[in-house]
Amino acid sequence: MTTLRIESLGHTTPQGRALLHDITLEAADGETVGLVGPNGSGKTTLLRCVHGTLRPTAGRVLLDGGDLHALPVKARARRIATVPQDFGAGAVELTVREIVAMGRSPHHRFWEADTAADDALVREALAKVGIADLAGRSFPSLSGGERQRALVARALVQQPDVVVLDEPTNHLDIRYQLEVLSLVRELGTLNLFALHDLNLAAYYCDRIYVLAGGRVVASGPPVEVLTASLLREVYGVNAEVSVHPATGAPTVVYLPPTRAASAPTAATTTS
Repeated sequence: MTTLRIESLGHTTPQGRALLHDITLEAADGETVGLVGPNGSGKTTLLRCVHGTLRPTAGRVLLDGGDLHALPVKARARRIATVPQDFGAGAVELTVREIVAMGRSPHHRFWEADTAADDALVREALAKVGIADLAGRSFPSLSGGERQRALVARALVQQPDVVVLDEPTNHLDIRYQLEVLSLVRELGTLNLFALHDLNLAAYYCDRIYVLAGGRVVASGPPVEVLTASLLREVYGVNAEVSVHPATGAPTVVYLPPTRAASAPTAATTTS
């Protein structure tokens, strides 16, 4: 059973800027855990510490009880797949099929070619995210939403234990926002999302952690955490929160700002 535990994690830049402070988080197989909070609250920095592109300056990230950062890069890539917030249109001149097939690289030595089984996984993943017809297209030529779906497909073929997604619904139409998040939940993996849309977080996440100023200010099931008072304190907005009768999840309705609306009380830092 895969477990992820973040213990008293902090991250300070070489210039001395503290971005994360004493973060503690737990997740296990089959759970979808959401990170929410205003821009600059530290969500992306935390995800980078989890998937290994940043090393914490305090605390630890434990995967199945062992220090994640002690694993060799390739071994870590076999366990954790990441879907970044953006993958520039001009970054690589590869086809969509080639981009998705990159997800198999942690399972091969560098000189080994893809197998028929690898090709089948790529075709299946492209079909699952709805872009099988784009397999031969140049990746940079795709729209933002199409690129995002290709990156989700790349994570699928990686066959990881943990999927880390930074704003996975960026650029996606509503239909594909719902389909992509449903698809990831159905994998049975341990999923860690950063999301701006609180209603999506409420519906798809088993638990959420609210970040502000690089700290966890609330955590728990969405129905307990997403309250009007928390949204006012952390986001500086007035909102009504009710439990939707069809989903059982909290639903946030934002109200027009008034002169009495309070500004966020927690300081923010750039993520």
